[in-house]
Amino acid sequence: MERNRRGKPAGVCSVCSANPWVLEAALCQALEDQSPVCIESTCNQVNQFGGYTGMTPAQFREFVRSIASRVSFPEDRILFGGDHLGPYPWRQEPAQSALEKAAVLVRASVLAGYSKIHLDASMACADDAQPLTDEVIAGRAAALCQVAEQAWTELPAGPPAPLYVIGTEVPIPGGETEPGVAPAVTRIEHAKTTLDNCRAAFLKHSLAAAWERVIGLVVQPGVEFGDASVFEYDRAKARSLSQCLPASPLLVYEAHSTDYQPPLALRRMVDDHFAILKVGPWLTFAFREAVFALSEIEREWLGNRRGVSLSQVPEALDQAMLSNSAHWKAYYHGDDAELCFARRYSYSDRSRYYWPDPSVERELQKLIHNLTGAPAPLTLLSQYLPEQYDAVRSGALRNQPANLIQDRIRKVLRIYASACGSRLCVEDTE
Repeated sequence: MERNRRGKPAGVCSVCSANPWVLEAALCQALEDQSPVCIESTCNQVNQFGGYTGMTPAQFREFVRSIASRVSFPEDRILFGGDHLGPYPWRQEPAQSALEKAAVLVRASVLAGYSKIHLDASMACADDAQPLTDEVIAGRAAALCQVAEQAWTELPAGPPAPLYVIGTEVPIPGGETEPGVAPAVTRIEHAKTTLDNCRAAFLKHSLAAAWERVIGLVVQPGVEFGDASVFEYDRAKARSLSQCLPASPLLVYEAHSTDYQPPLALRRMVDDHFAILKVGPWLTFAFREAVFALSEIEREWLGNRRGVSLSQVPEALDQAMLSNSAHWKAYYHGDDAELCFARRYSYSDRSRYYWPDPSVERELQKLIHNLTGAPAPLTLLSQYLPEQYDAVRSGALRNQPANLIQDRIRKVLRIYASACGSRLCVEDTE
């Protein structure tokens, strides 16, 4: 962050995913780049009640650590983060109850070793007057920061003090419905008001030292994606905000929903001090692309062989989504044909919630088993995974399904590594 403030091409890619394929790809990419890796979980994904992943913060950390051990990634180079930590999962409850649960989540996250904490108390609870005032939001964030600071003092000596991110000019955790127009860039006055209110609240709660550890302010740089559209970074529209970093604390801007941005746009965002780039759905989208491509290869290659039971990954995934529409119904719209298309191919990638389903996992393992025993012909790789075909032909990639899937995900991660100035990432992705 200090390098970025000095005008150096330095940024951080924050991987927001619990998908084990994505996490392994992120760790392998960071291993190749000899860089740290930032991995974050959201408040509704991982919390003290398990969230939709079924994991607490401590369990999520162990989950990531187990993958890191498998690929020989040094644990001390993993930065764990909590995204949107606040009352959002319990917003239908009275404020006192929701905030108490938010405090438990923040405490659990710090005790589990999370050191990047996004404090987000912007959502109104059941008995709140709406909309919440900036002062109320800042006060609640400061109260949660106080919980985090206390939890940190209870840790064994050694872990660094928590780093904080404030602000919330972003979609709700998990994304939003299809936007009709590009989002407006955060106004300078609004960013200043957020900082002033948060500073006052932190000082009121005797958190002057914690305030100096605020490293990020979440703003809207004008980027977003929805069901079928991507709004790209417009440097001219964001110029005034990028030139108005506060003198204190020495923070940078954090940009959410940067998925599907062109490589040049991401580089420009980092140069313009939007230096923490959050990415999630693009990575699981790439994972789904690779798996669907391998499914087509399997059908072409093994479909007429006796004794071979073909996998049915796309069909199992769609059936899982139809059996439980909670994660996509409010996001996709249209007739049956349009909904079917969105479930498979939407940029929002709501299918990411369904890969852990046992029926889907069984079919995926069958696909991997089939193509491990009978590797895909190069001609089919050329047809369905042309970039991986080139890597296989050059000897840079093994022709095994797991390797092909990982490389497809890492294509996205290499774009972010380049944009963030990764030391060893020299590939020109423009």
